[in-house]
Amino acid sequence: MLEPVDRRYGPAPLPQPRGPLSAAVVGALRRPPHDLPAGLGADLDPADPLVDEDLQLTLFLCYELHYRGWRGVDEAWEWQPTLLALRSRAERPFEAALRRLAAPPPLPPAGVAAGLAELVAADDGPPLAATLQRRADLAQFREFVAHRSVYHLREADPHSWALPRLGGPAKAALVEIQTDEYGNGRLDRMHAELFRRTLDRLGLDTGYGAHLDAVPAVTLATNNLMSLFGLHRRLRGALLGHLAAFEMTSSVPNRRYGNGLRRLGLDEVATRFYDEHVEADAVHEQIAAHDLCGGLVRAEPALAGDVLFGAAAALAVDRLFAAHLLDSWAAGRTSLRAPAALTVALPATVTPAAGPLAGVA
Repeated sequence: MLEPVDRRYGPAPLPQPRGPLSAAVVGALRRPPHDLPAGLGADLDPADPLVDEDLQLTLFLCYELHYRGWRGVDEAWEWQPTLLALRSRAERPFEAALRRLAAPPPLPPAGVAAGLAELVAADDGPPLAATLQRRADLAQFREFVAHRSVYHLREADPHSWALPRLGGPAKAALVEIQTDEYGNGRLDRMHAELFRRTLDRLGLDTGYGAHLDAVPAVTLATNNLMSLFGLHRRLRGALLGHLAAFEMTSSVPNRRYGNGLRRLGLDEVATRFYDEHVEADAVHEQIAAHDLCGGLVRAEPALAGDVLFGAAAALAVDRLFAAHLLDSWAAGRTSLRAPAALTVALPATVTPAAGPLAGVA
């Protein structure tokens, strides 16, 4: 008899395909590992890779095999050579689009920390946080939380890929940041667990990956960006720059998110995730800019440009994400692909059905 699956902690069921390439990958993952057709994805040429549903889901399918995997999918798929080759083909237009979107500025004479501060100061993204604080209704806030659940239920994991790739001061700084993200070893204080309580208070499914089918390509791109940087050692500088941009732009928006929930009548359990980030990230931003990124560049000066690229990419893709939500709401439509999926949480533990595709949705 198969053991029950705890939906809170994954793995998630396979999502629905969004085009021919993701359909081919989903179909393959439902079977035992085997070679994919030669040249699958060789003709990839999406008009805009950052919002292409098929490309972004294909990348997410491949990347998730390196996190918690997919329910009922053979774990040997993680290192199947032809799937890795497909992932590499899909990454090329994605990375090229990122580099076109987010060309890093020159390194200022004052160093990489100053460069990060200049990037953040110049960022003029759409006012998503202010909208959620002052005007968004409960349905819109639930949408926002569903979007963010794709990352926040595995919060910090993508950046932890950098740990074995660093040494010295940069590694120590990253450990300090990540220790807070993981609640200093206490489950109830892990940021992912705090976010799960926010989902629950909003009547949303708290399962890992529960809202994946509902979110659009631009939401997947914000997550795939971290995985691209995290899974390639050559992009370790970009990964740290991404984390620095995250931390340096966190405190004010999270204060606004918390205040927005309070305006809507939610309690301190719902707001604690955001309130925690107001305090923690005010400290983290200094560690990330000076000790983490500064420490890396002091040890490896050639990576300064990569650090600034990672930060610029984080800010640019988040601007696209914010614009999508605000434009959708201004037009009177949902920002999700499948808003009906925003249901009350199911039981945390389910028993998958028996058979060769056990647990695969």
